[in-house]
Parts: sequence; C-alpha cells; structure tokens
Amino acid sequence: MKDPAILFYTSDFITGTLTMTDDQVGKYIRLLCLQHQKGKLSEKDMLFICKSYDEDIFCKFIKNEDGRYYNERMDNEINRRLKYAESRSNNRKGSLKKVEKKEIISLSYDNHMETENITENINIKFDVFWNLYDKKRGDKIKIEKKWNKLKNDERTAIIEYIPKYKESEPDKRFRKDPDTFLNNKSWNDELIPRTIKSKHPATIHDNTMVYEKF
Repeated sequence: MKDPAILFYTSDFITGTLTMTDDQVGKYIRLLCLQHQKGKLSEKDMLFICKSYDEDIFCKFIKNEDGRYYNERMDNEINRRLKYAESRSNNRKGSLKKVEKKEIISLSYDNHMETENITENINIKFDVFWNLYDKKRGDKIKIEKKWNKLKNDERTAIIEYIPKYKESEPDKRFRKDPDTFLNNKSWNDELIPRTIKSKHPATIHDNTMVYEKF
C-alpha cells in the first residue's frame, strides 16, 4: 500500500518559495504531492500542472538521465520514511523474542495450531509496559484498562517503540505521561534524531545529515 503521508517541514517550504507567486506555489505543491505518490515525474507531468515551462518551478527539480524530474528534498524524505518503516518492521519482529526472554509474557494458543504464527496470540501484560516506560504517573488502574483494550500487535509495537523513544528523550520529565502516550497512540509517531531535535532542519550541516529546503 502506498504511503499516504510524509514529513513536511513548513518553515523550509515557506523559505524556499518566498520569491514565488501564489499561483506558482500552488503548482509547485501539486508537483511535490504527485512526486510523492507517483515517483519521478515526466516532462508531460510537469507541463500538465505548470501549463507551460516555468523556470522558477522547474529549477526546483533535478532532471535525471532518463529525462524524468524529481525534487531532491522530497526524494530524500520519501526514502528516509521508507527506511524508517522497514527498520521498525524488522525491529518489531526481534522485539517479540526479547520481550519473551526478559519480560512477563503469557502465551495462549490452540494445541492444534502449534505450527501457526504464535506471535498473534502473545498477550503482553500491563506491568511489562508500566516498568519499561518508566514514568509511573497517573491512575495506574485506568491506564491498565486502556492497555488491556489494545490489540496484540499494538502492544508489540509499543514495546518495540519505547526504547527508541527513551533514547530520543532521555529525561523522563519531558516524556509524555503514560496515559497521554496511550491516548494519542504515540507509538506511531516518527522520532526525530537527537542530533537535530533542537535545531532548524534547514540549517543542519553535521557529519550525519544535511537538510536542504524544499
């Protein structure tokens, strides 16, 4: 299924389009959206939206050897989100084994289905989440009820997400309360690396990543 969303840095976009007219901005954002959904764009795609050649818009795109156009920043964000999704999927598979070894887990499955995927029936208990999250604030009984209403794959995703969340925000004072974390389904949020957390993405030039304006 096609990814329906992408990180979009509004400040970068505004800065990168200050010299464009409103009409040009509208055409430009449509081209970016089309690239996100379609991939590299043909000249026909470009002209269909722009109506005619527009230097201010075309200069925002690179033309590759195949004669197709793409905005480099959009291309980078697409690939970065794809790698994040793949990494999260792989880590989730490994996390089930770690949880099974280190935490309290209840396995329930039909004896006639032993050869099936047992992970679908893993029931990760609330105390595993409570202790791993390590910010014991709020009404524990109410929070546990919310936990028990979650699906097994959601609980698994949470257990896999928490260590990365804690690494991204080491000071537990600034982490979300567990009740808020569950209510907002925060385990679906994409984490921003600590190296760029407090800086404007358009001004980062370090050894790990360089951001360009849209």
